[in-house]
Amino acid sequence: MAITRFDLTQPPGPRMSRCVVRDNTVYLAGLTAGDTSQDVKGQTKQILDKIDAYLAQAGTGKSNLLSANLWIKDMALFAEMNSVWNAWVDPENPPARACVKADLARPEVLVEIMVTAAK
Repeated sequence: MAITRFDLTQPPGPRMSRCVVRDNTVYLAGLTAGDTSQDVKGQTKQILDKIDAYLAQAGTGKSNLLSANLWIKDMALFAEMNSVWNAWVDPENPPARACVKADLARPEVLVEIMVTAAK
């Protein structure tokens, strides 16, 4: 069974692939915003745009999401983050989802999202 990897991180890696496709399943790494000067809504929008792009590259889309894991720096930001998520997610095909408060890799990162999708 073929495995395809997209967007391998560069040195000091390769630490990870940001997208891995095996058969009809697409796995995305935990993604963060490129511009962390934005608030949680802006960071969430950036991440969801990245997810859309990786899913398209893999030949699928958000209506095929199976699961989503969200990590948020502060649960006081949950409603704002969720407002962006709710506007984006396919309301007819929402994934199984978890959201937890976590200390993220850098203090300016407010949210990180990882998804798995079917093709």
